[in-house]
Amino acid sequence: MRPVKLNKIITIEAGKRQSRPCIRGLRITVNDVLGWLASGMTPEEIIADFPELNKRDILACTQFASDIEQNHLHHKI
Repeated sequence: MRPVKLNKIITIEAGKRQSRPCIRGLRITVNDVLGWLASGMTPEEIIADFPELNKRDILACTQFASDIEQNHLHHKI
């Protein structure tokens, strides 16, 4: 699967959700989605609960987290 262009999906707006990374300007944060996935929800269940999201949004969240972790590990080594 091709990487998602994060700058089109993950947005950070001053004052919105304490300036945390959100999805397409919505009030749903990357951390919200990662928490739902970690709790065992499937992407389909998340989309059923939040129909404003799609599979690319969820993939962008996991890719964003991976990129952050890679940068963190890269700087620590």
